[in-house]
Amino acid sequence: MTKTKTSLPVVLTMGEPAGIGGELTLKAWRHRDGGVPPFFVIDDAERLERLARDLWLKVPIRPIETPDEALAIFHEALPVLHRPLPAASIPGQLRPDNAPAVIAAIETAVAWTQAGHAAAVVTNPIHKRALYDAGFAFPGHTEFLSALAGGTATPVMMLACSQLRVVPVTIHVSLREAIQTLSSEAIVRSARIAAAALARDFGIPRPRLAVAGLNPHAGEAGTIGGEDISVIAPAVRALAAEGIDAVGPLPADTLFGWRARHGYDVAICMYHDQALIPLKTLDFDGGINITLGLPFVRTSPDHGTALDIAGRGVASETSLVNALILAETMAERRRAAGAK
Repeated sequence: MTKTKTSLPVVLTMGEPAGIGGELTLKAWRHRDGGVPPFFVIDDAERLERLARDLWLKVPIRPIETPDEALAIFHEALPVLHRPLPAASIPGQLRPDNAPAVIAAIETAVAWTQAGHAAAVVTNPIHKRALYDAGFAFPGHTEFLSALAGGTATPVMMLACSQLRVVPVTIHVSLREAIQTLSSEAIVRSARIAAAALARDFGIPRPRLAVAGLNPHAGEAGTIGGEDISVIAPAVRALAAEGIDAVGPLPADTLFGWRARHGYDVAICMYHDQALIPLKTLDFDGGINITLGLPFVRTSPDHGTALDIAGRGVASETSLVNALILAETMAERRRAAGAK
């Protein structure tokens, strides 16, 4: 029987039903004796049963009414908090009618976790366009989770794999807007939250932060753009004044090499792709998305819905498996810290 560090299961959301989330969920349950903590998924139980049959995955499905039931049955069946989809789900084909169920699954997962019935939230990938067509008013998961937390939390995205952790200061905006909105205050805020999370949730007492420059060669003393001098350098000085071990701005083209990575615990990056390209290059299948700054633990696979391969049985569950394991580890660290 699977052992768990916590007395609560992790809750997993369905994600986009037309994507690979259902397949990943089924495959992740098969790792229950390989480190994956007990979890239950908020999804359409009949959809998952059909998908398991179609993909020849021997995964028994067991509907549950409450999260409390998940621990007892996880070793023998996948616990599913049954939420029927309004429209039939066909792999690779978006159905806007199902968007409200996708949104409701996230809301329910957060509510169960904040109420103390689940240890952490893990989210399967969503398809933003499908949600936007249904009136979804948030750029992505990160901003929606902040709103569900009461709107007072400052969410910070961290991407992690075994070789690298990165935090993008600006996230789901165009490159032009990222440069226009980048500020010393935003850098300090993101770095401060990242440092606190590494100490609390990752067990790193004094995290080392490497702050990337914005321009090529970190601006070359202002000859290739002035933001590194006027925006980033003051932020690094402010972090140092707070006692945070931060250095920079550092040229991004040399920041992610093997030797450089051994000199820091997280890279603070100025825009989305500056952070995600090196991480996905190092570990495309295994990377994890973590939302820092929330009153609950949330992780996710670091990939999208992959509509092009949905229903074919070829999707890798590695990222989801890693996200589930990390979610439990982070939740246990928070629980242990709160018990002291």
